Amino acid sequence: MSELTLTSLLLLFPLIFIVLTSAPPTIASEAATKGYSKSIPRFLGKFANPNRGKSFQYETRYFEQRLDHFSIADLPRFRQRYLISTRHWTGPDRMGPIFLYCGNEGDIEWFAANTGFVWDIAPRFGAMVLFPEHRYYGESMPYGSRDKAYANAASLSYLTAEQALADFAVLVTSLKRNLSAEGCPVVLFGGSYGGMLATWMRLKYPHIAIGALASSAPILQFEDIVPPETFYDIVSSSFKRESISCFDTIKKSWDVIISEGQKNDGLRQLTKAFRLCRDLKKTEDLSEWLDSAYSFLAMVNYPYPSDFLMPLPGHPIKEVCRKMDSCPEGTSVLERIFEGVSVYYNYTGKVECFQLDDDPHGMDGWNWQACTEMVMPMASSRESSMFPTYDYNYSSFQEGCWKDFSVKPRPTWITTEFGGHDFETTLKVFGSNIIFSNGLLDPWSGGSVLQNISETVVALVTEEGNALIILHSGQLATSVLC
Repeated sequence: MSELTLTSLLLLFPLIFIVLTSAPPTIASEAATKGYSKSIPRFLGKFANPNRGKSFQYETRYFEQRLDHFSIADLPRFRQRYLISTRHWTGPDRMGPIFLYCGNEGDIEWFAANTGFVWDIAPRFGAMVLFPEHRYYGESMPYGSRDKAYANAASLSYLTAEQALADFAVLVTSLKRNLSAEGCPVVLFGGSYGGMLATWMRLKYPHIAIGALASSAPILQFEDIVPPETFYDIVSSSFKRESISCFDTIKKSWDVIISEGQKNDGLRQLTKAFRLCRDLKKTEDLSEWLDSAYSFLAMVNYPYPSDFLMPLPGHPIKEVCRKMDSCPEGTSVLERIFEGVSVYYNYTGKVECFQLDDDPHGMDGWNWQACTEMVMPMASSRESSMFPTYDYNYSSFQEGCWKDFSVKPRPTWITTEFGGHDFETTLKVFGSNIIFSNGLLDPWSGGSVLQNISETVVALVTEEGNALIILHSGQLATSVLC
């Protein structure tokens, strides 16, 4: 199979099912008004799997990686976990392609279980499926344990996008060599942060990967390339389009929470009202918890039931607003908020109390990444947003990062390393074989590429994003396959 043929296949996927995904930033309420949030924007990218309960067959393997790919220093190595399936691979003799999903900021098994798209198309193309885990997440911990890896700024200093891309490049190159598959083309996949990695890897390692499909990849969400209010405006519009009263209830709730918390015994009453497992120490923690729920809901507002983050019904934002709006007359704002947010945090009805700091998927490393190189400005507008109004304040953000990690952010590093300014020229001159898929209801779509750049750098956009796109090009793709 020639490179030209694979390029054509990449651009003409038959019956491709692309689920457009993203991930929310989690900005605390009162802290955000000062321009800094302890919970820095996270990503949770995937090509979601509407086939709930379907299991995928793969082997779990480990590969010894250098801690620092860009130094000759003799540093301790670590074991990178990766998942591999050769069930449908046609092998090196037929130059069977390798589909590599760029691991996100979480346990790789979690992403593999929810990436039905890649698994679904692998048989059609006779492809190997490869899921390498991102360093410092899941089981891929330098220094032998999470505690040692996350001990301080020095131990965390190797948690960067550049090092992760080098991990992927070294792993797939070694794997191909060991399988005598040097001629087998590699196609990259990724969603949200993983989509950014897929895009950057295609640009940085064009000799290793012939193309990339990047879903909800906000590669432009840096510096002043897009307005900082973009993310929260899109989240808010998803609620407003379902119910203006729902939007208004959420918008009012932030001041109500602050006011309640300032009362004598107010924090205890909030703890009771929201069924928290531990006593609330400050209202910012509750506001951040709610902020996360609304943002995540906008990311997983699928038309079918899903359980990627939490067990949720189809059209979960519609259900949240229905719960809020259907409360009897006289129901307080906070009671309505609890009814609505319970759709996200307790749709099954099995949760007895809520942990505000729960991190079931091990994504805490993202806070470090966002405080070092993944500096993505956020703000909330007065008119369009249902969140507390605030402007982006880099000085306050910098102070918070120093307090948490004793590091100073590098706000211009990503655009220096990977580009971003004048992206059209950059992608047109240096890029090829990249598909950017986005839905306009996806909060991260505002920071992604939404227009075709060239014949081989294309944007697939749907106005009703966070839903399923079906691209039917079967006749053309069949002719390419033949």
